[in-house]
Amino acid sequence: METAWITSKEVMRRAGVSRATLNNYIRYGILPRPVVRSPMNRSDGPTKIGYFPRWVVERIMAVKEMKRGGNTMEDIARSLGRDAGGTKSFSVVDGNLRPFPSARKETSSETGAAGRALERMCLDVEGLDCAAYFINQDFEIEWINESAEQELFNHKVSSIAGIEDRNIFKRLFDWEFHESVENWQDMIVFHMDFIRRATQRTAVGKLYQGMTVGEKDCLERAYDESTEVSEKGVVERSLKLRRRSGEELNYSVYTVFFREGLFFVYDLDRSGFHGLKAILSRRGDLIQELLTHRMPSLLSLCVLVADLQDSMRISVELPPSEYFELINSLWRNMAEIFDSHNGICGKHAGDGLLYYFVKKPGNNYIMDALNCALKVRERVKDFSNQWQSRKGWFNELSMNIGLDEGKEFFGTIQSAYNLEFAALGDSINHAARLSDLARHGAVFATKNLINKLDYEEQKSVRYGIKRRHPEKGEVFIENSFSRVIDVLDPGRAGRDKFLDIGTLPITEIISID
Repeated sequence: METAWITSKEVMRRAGVSRATLNNYIRYGILPRPVVRSPMNRSDGPTKIGYFPRWVVERIMAVKEMKRGGNTMEDIARSLGRDAGGTKSFSVVDGNLRPFPSARKETSSETGAAGRALERMCLDVEGLDCAAYFINQDFEIEWINESAEQELFNHKVSSIAGIEDRNIFKRLFDWEFHESVENWQDMIVFHMDFIRRATQRTAVGKLYQGMTVGEKDCLERAYDESTEVSEKGVVERSLKLRRRSGEELNYSVYTVFFREGLFFVYDLDRSGFHGLKAILSRRGDLIQELLTHRMPSLLSLCVLVADLQDSMRISVELPPSEYFELINSLWRNMAEIFDSHNGICGKHAGDGLLYYFVKKPGNNYIMDALNCALKVRERVKDFSNQWQSRKGWFNELSMNIGLDEGKEFFGTIQSAYNLEFAALGDSINHAARLSDLARHGAVFATKNLINKLDYEEQKSVRYGIKRRHPEKGEVFIENSFSRVIDVLDPGRAGRDKFLDIGTLPITEIISID
């Protein structure tokens, strides 16, 4: 027997309406609010889906017929809105209301276990039927639901790979948004209220790259019109959007401040207030949910991989307790350096470190990575001297480092215990291979990374390649590069494992003035 429930997506398909129209009918009380639960049929799609009683499709068709008969939405709401629960409904015949038998209240035998399960479900972030999105501290959208894409932005924001192109203000200047919303300037002022505390007026022109003169002037006017918002608790604001179709949407917008960014939820006429209040009050769970589900982003970053040389041999020479003490002390010593240079820790196998340096407005991510690598090298030398004195041994602890830069997909992965940052692409592979190639604390970087520095930055970096001269021995040639295959000692064990990157041009970083 066909189930008594139908997904919101199927309702829109069968009835031929948009998400915004569906939400509008709910706002008027013509339709019941959906019940959100896990999909009845498991798949790789959404983890939560809104379900309606099956009769709502016929109810929407009735509304369409009434609108064609000249009835206003207010008239239709007065006729149908008092019965959004489905206990009494109507069809339209020749413009007149007639009882609509298929919209009777569903019996327990029809709804069955699925219906009872739906009633028990609690609302969560993925299942929010309201338009909602999360922006980070750089005002870039990191999570957004389908309702917000359709109802607010008139664009599938989640399909935009580059995170810089998901800047909230850049989206509000998008032609598709202007084509849909008449008072789009009000949306800009609304968001400016929330960023005043963290942004000076002089920095408005740097909110995103590629800003036009007209956009800069508009943002500065919005800044002058905006009013700073307190960060305490959940902020509730009213916002009216006027569509070019003539429709007006009156929202109650709830905003929650987090260290990681801002979460916005748009509720039509407080229709979902109690469910939203329950979600927004669980701050810890809420931010964890948002960070877990944020979209992977294509962005520019530097990758640093550092490996402790001869870690296997050292683990054999030391008692287990001392080896773990050495490794843990070493990593604790390094953590402060990475933090001070804006490094983001990633997961790396073995006794090594993997850090990402992400390009953001106002920071020099490449120089951060280079300076961090040299600081790590010096800190390891001091650490090595302490352990040599303690153990009376001759082992020289060395951290071999590889660096590369690229535009890669960057996101989070939910492990068994926490969230882990991860990036995918050649930059990560190159940095890892160069750390394996380096010896005795060398810092190797790709030519690609050096070429991303401007002229003054390149002048400040001392880099080059050591070459063997038949008479002079080893000679350092500054401002030069070499292929990986030419750096390899012909007699080095495991030489063949580098052949796949044999033509990659690299250099050794010596110092920075």
